[in-house]
Amino acid sequence: MSKRNLLIVLTGIFILSSCSQSFLDLYPETNVTSASFYKTMTHFDQALNASYTGFRNIANNGLFMDEMRSDNAFYTIYYGDRGPYNATEKPCLFIDDEVSANAGPIRDRWTVNYQNIAKVNTILDRVDASELTDAEKSKVKAEALFLRAFYYFDLVKCFGGVPLSLQEVTTAEQAFLPRSTAEECYTQMLTDLNTAIELGLPVPVDFSKDNKGRATMGAAKMLRAYISMTKSTPDYKTAEQDLVAITNMNYELLENYEDVFDPSNKNHQESILEVQFTEDGSTSQYSTFAWRLAPKCSNLVDMMGIGGSNYAGTSGGWVVPTKEMVDSYEAGDARLPASIVVVEGYSEGDNFYYESIKEAKGYQKPDGKTYHYMVKKYFHPPYSYSLRSTENFPIYRYAGALLLLSECLVKQGKNTEALPYINQVRTRAGIPPLSSCTLKDVSDEMRHELAYENHRWSDLKRTGLVKEVMTAHGQRIKELHPWVKATNNDGCYIIDDFRMIYAIPTREIDINNLLEQNPGY
Repeated sequence: MSKRNLLIVLTGIFILSSCSQSFLDLYPETNVTSASFYKTMTHFDQALNASYTGFRNIANNGLFMDEMRSDNAFYTIYYGDRGPYNATEKPCLFIDDEVSANAGPIRDRWTVNYQNIAKVNTILDRVDASELTDAEKSKVKAEALFLRAFYYFDLVKCFGGVPLSLQEVTTAEQAFLPRSTAEECYTQMLTDLNTAIELGLPVPVDFSKDNKGRATMGAAKMLRAYISMTKSTPDYKTAEQDLVAITNMNYELLENYEDVFDPSNKNHQESILEVQFTEDGSTSQYSTFAWRLAPKCSNLVDMMGIGGSNYAGTSGGWVVPTKEMVDSYEAGDARLPASIVVVEGYSEGDNFYYESIKEAKGYQKPDGKTYHYMVKKYFHPPYSYSLRSTENFPIYRYAGALLLLSECLVKQGKNTEALPYINQVRTRAGIPPLSSCTLKDVSDEMRHELAYENHRWSDLKRTGLVKEVMTAHGQRIKELHPWVKATNNDGCYIIDDFRMIYAIPTREIDINNLLEQNPGY
């Protein structure tokens, strides 16, 4: 909360408190206020629903900060983007700084996480004084604590240690806090999750009803496993227990990998948690992945089934799969055609015209044609509304749990025990099972199974492979795109230690003199 906004809030409180008690007791019957809200289970259910809205922003901005920061993707150079999308390009090139953090995805991610933490804190502070039964209070607390841990984990992955706000903000002292260490943040996350799990979260049974984008026991144990394996002193024993528990719930791999992303098949039996999107032409609940990931196209109607331009606004040409990524899939891997395709056409100057979709493996460009690789997972035309789509976005999948368990076991020297789990995923993909399993095997499998689901950058950091992989990736990008080197006098793709996290937006430091910038920025 900025000092200006906080001043407005506190002034309002002062004015109200100076009025007569009889005035304070009168509430407009047509309006909902904080005094009349947070009473019934309906109120708290609405407040919890509102606390999930940050998932959408994290999914959108994660494509830039978690996928384009990795070796999975790059972007299409388009000179009209140099100004409006400068803050989006810099993190991809490893030349992001305080200025770029003050705009675009980095700024939004910080702000949205804290906005939703504030919502959850209000729920937790108000629930005990409500009309809810003890059972209802436990249900609300468990879900709210999961959400707070989720948002703080996202913050720490991106920014390191951050201020820990754990109560509803009503004073300046509560609003402006110093940074806690990353380990202090992890301790708080685990405290929240431990309580949430003890209070009880649902285990889906009927996936057509029980798994609609809300916190479940599977999601809580998945998040606790990630935290346990990411903190500086990993707790692989707890992570293993949590991940094995997930295998004994009701989750299953779908038979067909492509079905995992079918918008007519949302919240299925492989889904542990996914971001919910919809579109009926009258709400703002839609996603834009298909339009943003498609190449900038002058005849987009032929590709999408409805008109609209993705040259500006919902700008296209982002998170473009790399050729190295395409070539890295094993022969016969069913995940490649479900994840990446080639969009073929022709160009006139900066304008690209779509003609057809082709398979990526073994693609050879015909003379006179132009092509772009494109993420296929979130592309299901024809669409009904321009620049709007309905695809959900996966956060945790059962396949990811199997692979995280494989990594956890390998980290403990239990490589043979990891084989059944990693091989379940490979068998579904149509490729031969492994006879031995290393950390690199697991990393490669995660890369292909979870491609463009915002895991790659964090996975590389957690497994310790980030410098090796991203240095090689940067060399390839500079060879393919000579303009990259000229962008910053060869400063691009220098993988310094401080770039494992992002700069804190300078706006936050300006309004909070207790907050210090991350080293190196």
